[in-house]
Amino acid sequence: MDQIRDIHARASEEVAACADLVRLDELRVAYLGKKGQVTALLKQLADLPPEERKSFGAAVNTVRDAITVALATRKAELESLALENQLLSQQVDVSLPGRGEAQGGLHPVTLAMQRAIDIFSRMGFDVATGPEVEHDHYNFEALNFPPHHPARAMHDTFYFGDGRLLRTHTSPVQIRVMEKQDPPYRIIAPGKVYRSDSDQTHTPMFHQIEGLLVGEDVSMAHLKGILRMFVNAFFERSLGLRFRPSYFPFTEPSAEVDIAWARQDGAEPGWLEILGCGMVHPNVLSGCGVDPERYTGYAFGMGVERIAMLRYGVTDLRQFFENDLQFLRQFH
Repeated sequence: MDQIRDIHARASEEVAACADLVRLDELRVAYLGKKGQVTALLKQLADLPPEERKSFGAAVNTVRDAITVALATRKAELESLALENQLLSQQVDVSLPGRGEAQGGLHPVTLAMQRAIDIFSRMGFDVATGPEVEHDHYNFEALNFPPHHPARAMHDTFYFGDGRLLRTHTSPVQIRVMEKQDPPYRIIAPGKVYRSDSDQTHTPMFHQIEGLLVGEDVSMAHLKGILRMFVNAFFERSLGLRFRPSYFPFTEPSAEVDIAWARQDGAEPGWLEILGCGMVHPNVLSGCGVDPERYTGYAFGMGVERIAMLRYGVTDLRQFFENDLQFLRQFH
């Protein structure tokens, strides 16, 4: 029993004085390992008289448990101390300037969108927005699309199981405004639109800005004037405009607008289409509760990526969505 007490005292003293985890583990092996001192005491049970084995075994187990607790407690203390020292040695002065900091920039599509919105805002247009998940009524029916129109087909439009769809243009915003407000209207509707198409000049998601102006005595001449002002302001130079007759279900007459644009190969300037426009169809006005006998209006729509490509000289639309930092840093 004196030997048990001596081992307990010596182990307690050495564990308490231990200063590192490696030495602590060595003590654990020395006292509690297969060849440890406490284990050696348990092996002596077979040599003791039967009447002494019970008390001796209980005493050894008590010492073993006490040493185990002491080891665990000291281990927790040393780990906590090591963590504290690590934090002190690795602390960061948050008041110091950051390393490798770089100024970011807006995406070229965002820059083009903001520029177009700013130009139209200075012309007196208000910005209107609407949901990207739309109903067929707003996306097609109220815009005078016939039931058999190819734009309604599954290969052009993303449909949901409940009949709703991802809007294919921002024209539904115009319908929502006309249904809720009284004329006159003077709005632009910027936002994301979706079509099932993907190649060098098309993506399944892209951005549009559409405009609507409805009032008394509004004519095609007003439309031509406002678009000429926008094009010259956006590209910061005087460009030739050409209006070609076209067809859209929601405008009559309708036109596509081309701009005179210098070719990259140095040849004579050619014509590039940038937007569609026209006078709002009387069926669209009357469907929204606007008297087409009293009010007329025009509407136009353009792809933001398209005018951004022209303004910044980008030849592949997909570069806008590949997140290539070398490409994007050019627009800082």
